Amino acid sequence: MLNRRCPAMLISAPASGQGKTTITAALAYYHRSQNRKVRVFKAGPDFIDPQILAYASADSVYQLDLWMMGEAHCRELLYHAASEADVILIEGVMGLYDGDSSSADLAQTFAAVAYGLANYRSHLAFAGVIANKVGSIGHAQLLQEALPASMTFLVAMAKDAGVGLPSRHLGLLQADEIVDLDLDLRLQRAAQLLTEYTPCRLPEPVVFSPVEIVQLPRLLAGKRIAVARDAAFSFIYQANLDCLRDLGAELLFFSPLADQILPEVDSIYLPGGYPELHLQTLANNKAMKQALSEHHMANKPIYAECGSFLYLLSRLVDKDGHAAEMAGLLQGSARMQSKLVNLGMHSLHLEHGESRGHSFHHSQLETDMAIFTMSIPQRSRGRAEGFYRDGSLQASYLHLYFPYNPQAAAGLFL
Repeated sequence: MLNRRCPAMLISAPASGQGKTTITAALAYYHRSQNRKVRVFKAGPDFIDPQILAYASADSVYQLDLWMMGEAHCRELLYHAASEADVILIEGVMGLYDGDSSSADLAQTFAAVAYGLANYRSHLAFAGVIANKVGSIGHAQLLQEALPASMTFLVAMAKDAGVGLPSRHLGLLQADEIVDLDLDLRLQRAAQLLTEYTPCRLPEPVVFSPVEIVQLPRLLAGKRIAVARDAAFSFIYQANLDCLRDLGAELLFFSPLADQILPEVDSIYLPGGYPELHLQTLANNKAMKQALSEHHMANKPIYAECGSFLYLLSRLVDKDGHAAEMAGLLQGSARMQSKLVNLGMHSLHLEHGESRGHSFHHSQLETDMAIFTMSIPQRSRGRAEGFYRDGSLQASYLHLYFPYNPQAAAGLFL
């Protein structure tokens, strides 16, 4: 295999809340409007931002995390993207060094922050600077002149409050929700703002070296897996779906909100999401709850993560105290909290070895169920999570990344 060359940028900032998603989405939308093939990635275990970025780029968005995924797999994804893309964009997570936010009102402060981020680690490949919320052409010139000659000024995005992306407790609203709030118009305007004061420049191409691609064993050949996917359950890695297909499974999608029956399948995959925002609809769909119960009683595999784990409990209470009966396949209840309950990367050991993933939730579980095993938080961050089993049903708060251990992933559906 040959090396691939492609312009690539990782968009980062001093901290969270600096507009990384808006800038990355605007760049994706702009370059797509210039008839360039754009591939976008999101650093870290995020489900919501990739929905916005996928809409902007008109293509699937994959995550990049060295611990959860492994370096070789990250390199494989980037190499594949470089073989088909005209530009690669990677949205960073939090701050570049997880630092505190700094004021950038003055040009000297802007340059100091940019220079500090670029030079804090000498081996960091620095592409250039993007200025966000720029007030005028003069402001853009002032910012550019303040930078050292060695630092390329790539883009100055003009200030416009109308392109901001609305959010809730777990982050931004989902892409389908913002579509109803004119997402396309917001991105179109954001793309225009990229060239209002200065040209939008691409960085120099990056060389992506080939990696060995291992063909997965067809452990799920002939298996049909029903995957929940709707407004209540949409937190799923595209790489997880790819992995299941590469293992030989056929995937069929259904909606616990709207559908009355399940597809004819061998197993069910219930990803995370926002069941607390759809309490009554989920409670009222008794036919779907019955279909899930019958599947479980037939001892067919069900795997549920986070939001779907809550959906399988007996009862769920939202942050306003409204309670509703859920599917009742697992004994217990959960209540939404005003503050974050757990956040962090986790390792989980099952029969087929280690799986890796993350936990991120605002609900508190109340149950007498026996815990099958416990997760191990990375570097002791966050709390351990319980992994539960009831016959062929397996569930927890964890969002697992299947390609880290495909054999373990296959075991969840056999």
